[in-house]
This record gives sequence, C-alpha cells and structure tokens, in this order.
Amino acid sequence: MPWGLYIEVADSPAERGRHVLPEVDEALVRSAAASVDVPRTWMKMPAEPEEIEPWLPQGWAWEESGHLMAVDLVASAPVAPEGYTATVEVIGAVVYVRVLDATGEPAAQGQMALLGEATVVDRVVTEEAHRRRGLGNFVMRTLADHALDQGAVLGVLGATDAGRALYETLGWKKHATLAECVYRP
Repeated sequence: MPWGLYIEVADSPAERGRHVLPEVDEALVRSAAASVDVPRTWMKMPAEPEEIEPWLPQGWAWEESGHLMAVDLVASAPVAPEGYTATVEVIGAVVYVRVLDATGEPAAQGQMALLGEATVVDRVVTEEAHRRRGLGNFVMRTLADHALDQGAVLGVLGATDAGRALYETLGWKKHATLAECVYRP
C-alpha cells in the first residue's frame, strides 16, 4: 500500500482489518480512506484526531485515541505464574502467545509480527477473571524474548489507556497520540 500497511483481522467481530499509516499527510489519509469499501475497517496513525477529521469522507467515525509506544527490547526469561501454562506458536510472520489456566481455559494472549529489527505487538488481552495476576506482564515479556531471539531490538505497539499503564511498567514510552477511526457507512 502506498500509504502504509494493511493488516487483515480474521477473528474479530468488531474489526475486519486495519490500515496503519506510519506518517500523516492529507493526501495519504484521503487516499487510504477512499480505498476502503469494507465496513469495520480501521485506520490508525500517529496524529491528533482533530487534525485528521476534516480529511475523512462520510462513513468514517472516531472510535478512540490511543498511544503509539516503543521500547528497546530486553531479555527476561519469563516464567508463567503458578497455575498457568503458556504456548508459543508461529504462523507465518506472526507469533502467538496463549496462556491457559489450570482447567485449560484461555486466560491471556498476545501476538506480534516481526518487521526486520522491529516487532509490532498487538491484541494483548487478559480475561477479566485472571487480571492482576501478572499474566499481561508475562505475555509481553515472552513476546519480547521471542522477538530478540529472531533479531529484533525494538518493540512498537498501539496502546489503549488501560494498556498503557501495563506497558509503562515494562519500560515502554509513549511517542505520539494514535488516532483511530473506523469505516461504518
């Protein structure tokens, strides 16, 4: 894509895919928005929403603003908290970490894609019943260790307000506001 990356999202009722624009330029934003004809397609870019809003055609809505964050990756050899087991699976260029509780039910997960010396972390979630037990921390550190093993040195992600607090405890720093909008004709 001339304006950035497109990521297909297969298992989310709220999102079909997303365009990620690494730079903000009116022509690029307008071009990316005009290319979308599938509802529930998102666009995310490092910008303040007020800056981008006048460039969007009808059908686009602001959902939220996030935080573009980055960190220099550090190895930590994480161990799953007691009572939990973890798996790491690689499918194509995407690495998935899944954490199960003692009964085999999903407790937490996260994924990342390697892009040369950088890794993009995405969809880190801890189920409500398992929060405050260190699982998000464990998932993030497991992803970081795997990325380092593959030659990455930099981690990048888009965080919600709630996620930002976790990531900051792991050394991640906010570099920009992340404007996020969705196509809903």
